[in-house]
Amino acid sequence: MSHHIAIIGAGIGGLTSALALANAGHRITLIERSTGFSEVGAGLQLSPNASRILIALGLGPALQRAASDPTRVVIRSMKSGNRIGEIALRDHMQSTYQAPYWVIHRADLQTILLDAVRSRPNIQLLVGRTVTNATQDNTGVSVAITTAGGALENLQADMLIGADGVRSTIRKVIGDTRSPVYQGYIAWRTTIDSQLAPASLPRDETGLWLGTHGHVVHYPIKNGSLTNIVAIQRSKEPVEGWTAPGKLSDLLVSYGTIAPELKQLLSSQNDWLLWSLAYVTAQKMFQGRIALLGDAVHPVLPFLAQGAALAIEDAACIVQELAASPDNITQALASYHAKRIDRARKVQDNSKRNGKIYHAPALIAVPRNMVISRSGPTGMVKRYDWLYGYKG
Repeated sequence: MSHHIAIIGAGIGGLTSALALANAGHRITLIERSTGFSEVGAGLQLSPNASRILIALGLGPALQRAASDPTRVVIRSMKSGNRIGEIALRDHMQSTYQAPYWVIHRADLQTILLDAVRSRPNIQLLVGRTVTNATQDNTGVSVAITTAGGALENLQADMLIGADGVRSTIRKVIGDTRSPVYQGYIAWRTTIDSQLAPASLPRDETGLWLGTHGHVVHYPIKNGSLTNIVAIQRSKEPVEGWTAPGKLSDLLVSYGTIAPELKQLLSSQNDWLLWSLAYVTAQKMFQGRIALLGDAVHPVLPFLAQGAALAIEDAACIVQELAASPDNITQALASYHAKRIDRARKVQDNSKRNGKIYHAPALIAVPRNMVISRSGPTGMVKRYDWLYGYKG
């Protein structure tokens, strides 16, 4: 049975759910507040639990052209630069989970998804529109919309998906009025020309630098021509907005003494965008004919690189449950909640715990480093079989 489904938010989760539901025969109206889709200075990671879903949607060839697949993650000390251990990626991930571990510029992934969405005749994309409210009854959902020009619109649909981010309007609509809580971390993001990176840092590897006052992750995007850098800083005070400018000198002061090659890497770019990391525990993934997806219901701290992956998993699960209960949307969404809530919380909890492990004080860092070293590249992966091996 085909349904008319409204989706709020054309981020990774919203675009993926629109494409997957359209492929299943549903009619989609995708509503996005912004009028543009590019995002500067942001990369993301697509672990096998997410890449296999995108490949099943027919996006494999396009992603393979745009994404990079690092050979491994090399873990180092921020302070000394000493190598702590590594995590096997490329060949091991493919052979173990039958899907790649990709890294990609967010704008490239959005473009690939947008191209696919725009090619589907059963998807209508509305941009420059803000959803202000939604109501539902036994027959459908009514969505209140304000256009960029201030005009009021109303959309009727059989079902609504809120993929509208950590400060979700739709989360409040279904009765979860909690506000995200600042977690004491600021994320700094930028991209650099890979030729500016220290020659000692191979372009086909991901780097993870662990320190008491924060950590740094970098990996290749744009087929290795660019390097995406994410620097996490402990901070008692949040910053305003999602793209606050940052002064590198402030970051370096907060880190204290760091290895020369890491300082060289960070100093190769002066333009940084900052945002504060906020969090709300997954609680309520649906009500009646309305479902939440991605950061709208389970924002994840970026210490497991699973924010986009979880949203992609959510999209695939909604499609499966609607196929299993085609005549009963409420039953399908109740099954979606039941199948997803524990996993979402487990990923949230593990991501939060990783932050404490990454930023361990010296006395705890020593045994941590020993565990990482003794686990070996494949042992570090095996502890996350439950994550990367997920197939719904």
